[in-house]
Amino acid sequence: MGLARLAALHGVATTFSPSPGVTEVVPDDTVVAVLGALGVDASTPGAVRAALEAADRVRADRLLPPTAVLWQEPAGPRLPAALTALPAGTELRVTTEQGPELSPAAPLGPGAPAPAGWAALPHGVHRLRAEAPDGRAGETTLIVAPGEAPRPGGRSHGFLVQLYSLLSGRSWGMGDLGDLAELATWSGRALGASFVQVNPLHAAVPGAPSDPSPYRPSSRRFPDPVHLRIEDVPEYGGADPAQRARLEELREEAAGLRGAVLRKGALIDRDAVWALKREALEILHTVPLGPGRHAAYCDFLAEQGRALEDHATWCALAEVHGPSWRDWPAGLRDPASPETAHARSELMARVDFHSRLVWLTDTQLAAAGRAAREAGMAVGVVHDLAVGVHPDGADAWAQQDVFAAGMSVGAPPDAFNARGQDWGLPPWRPDALAESGFAPYRGLLRGVLRNAGALRIDHVMGLFRLWWVPAGAPPTEGTYVRYDAEAMLAVLVLEAHRAGAVVIGEDLGTVEPGVREALAARGVLGTSVLWFERDWDGDGLPLPPERWREGCVATATTHDLPSTAARLTGGHVDLRHRLGLLTRPLEEERAEDTADVQAWLAVLEGAGLLPEGADDEEGGIRAVYRFLLRTPARMVGVWLPDAVGDLRPQNLPGTWDQYPNWRLPVADAEGRPVTLEELAASPRLHRFFDVFGGFGVGGSRTAPPGARP
Repeated sequence: MGLARLAALHGVATTFSPSPGVTEVVPDDTVVAVLGALGVDASTPGAVRAALEAADRVRADRLLPPTAVLWQEPAGPRLPAALTALPAGTELRVTTEQGPELSPAAPLGPGAPAPAGWAALPHGVHRLRAEAPDGRAGETTLIVAPGEAPRPGGRSHGFLVQLYSLLSGRSWGMGDLGDLAELATWSGRALGASFVQVNPLHAAVPGAPSDPSPYRPSSRRFPDPVHLRIEDVPEYGGADPAQRARLEELREEAAGLRGAVLRKGALIDRDAVWALKREALEILHTVPLGPGRHAAYCDFLAEQGRALEDHATWCALAEVHGPSWRDWPAGLRDPASPETAHARSELMARVDFHSRLVWLTDTQLAAAGRAAREAGMAVGVVHDLAVGVHPDGADAWAQQDVFAAGMSVGAPPDAFNARGQDWGLPPWRPDALAESGFAPYRGLLRGVLRNAGALRIDHVMGLFRLWWVPAGAPPTEGTYVRYDAEAMLAVLVLEAHRAGAVVIGEDLGTVEPGVREALAARGVLGTSVLWFERDWDGDGLPLPPERWREGCVATATTHDLPSTAARLTGGHVDLRHRLGLLTRPLEEERAEDTADVQAWLAVLEGAGLLPEGADDEEGGIRAVYRFLLRTPARMVGVWLPDAVGDLRPQNLPGTWDQYPNWRLPVADAEGRPVTLEELAASPRLHRFFDVFGGFGVGGSRTAPPGARP
């Protein structure tokens, strides 16, 4: 009982439910290991008793928790229990982040309305000091947040696309930020789209080869310069003749990469693209900045501060010692050590180079956002926040104090995967986050939201709890660790409010009761995928459109799922069979998949959404999106490859080298890669978008002469 109580005090689960009505007990060794990663020794019965006694003393002596949340609701402030439980007569003083100090009256007790002064507290992250009559004193970080995040202003539709997969005639072998701006401008003006959602554009871990997954980044706070459009860097025009000649040679080599992908069946080679872009950026780094550009760069450095300096230092050290900081000389493994300070000084030119790349990427991200707004997009560019970072990357090095050593994030075993999952991503320590006033989380959100019209949060359930797997243990021997969801949500809503950005949570898979309701109450939209929307509590049949939730992005598929064409034709089953991924006989899998598709086709035909007939593959895709438009969903996301009939998934979970994950260009129904220019001229795409006539913002949908089928 002592270990269970100690675990509960620290938010560590000792049981979990892999399916309704089933409860599994977490191994004691797992609980002990997870507590150890939280700085709590539970290795012996005596250690457990000592830890419980220490925890009880802290609770008895502490007047305030490390962080508290005050919601400024429309009906008035909603004070946290930590404040309403303070002893009568406690004196309070709030130092706001804006500077002024305020002295609101102490709350009158649980359930009482907020006294005068609390409604005047501005949104922000403040410091609150309390002095109780019994002599105890304490301070806390007080997060004051609006009641909910910004919501989209009406129903809308837009594209979902993996940016690297969308090449234009100017790309250097993969899609870039210039392509993103062009896609936003075209789809906003010509198709009436209100948003473009892209994959995470976070900085990747360098290597040979590098990890192509955008969901295992080196840093989530800073973007990856591989996405830069080199010719759009202003210093490109200031290169001298010799530099210009080399830049033109690099452009020709990039054209070769582009042509190989688009016309010769080659995969997108991120490393080859980066090798060319890096050389070009090294050249451009020698071109002096004009006075205005230099001033803007200095402002950016000052604004980003220590976080950018640490990131750029890691990049510079990785060039010398390799990308795994755990293998560096001992002194350099600590970002605050004298050895690291000395190395930073010696490598200052490289630190400046990598800082400059972040600035250049940020400016092009801002330009893409402006292009979306100028095209009339009500939401704009939707950025994607990965659930974690690579253990060898910059964030894990710079923020070691808030990451749990020896732990990895994953998913528990369930009815769909009896072995569970280990994603290889170190989790944040909830205790360290709270003690810091959630500073790393606040900085992360502010960085990723600075150029976003909306933010998609991958595995949004991680704001509430995450499945921790101890190093060396199988995923089945992990456990859930709980986070302060109230504070995580408050910071998210506050930063989204400051940025004027919509928030979308990817809430697919196992979701504990109450999570979706808590997110919806704070204005966070969910994600609803057609094939998963069934009456699970009833007959299991497809859920009628009128019963879908309003607060969501409704879509037919995601980057981890088959395209709609593959789903309708059964191609995804054949693909998994070829790769040896099926867990049952092929005919059994085919029969179940066919029955599922037929059930949906019957629904579509019965609703009059499939006039082309059940045997028309192109018509079937249009029918799926006609169905989505009948739901009350605030946003309808169009998987861009669906518009041209692409049969291939961008990522096939459970594979590594068996399938070219994250390396495929958008292709048509015959598997032929399609450029952005060809997409814009595609009669099939324009026939597809006839489905959206009159939905959301209007726009011309006339294909230009000579458009390609």
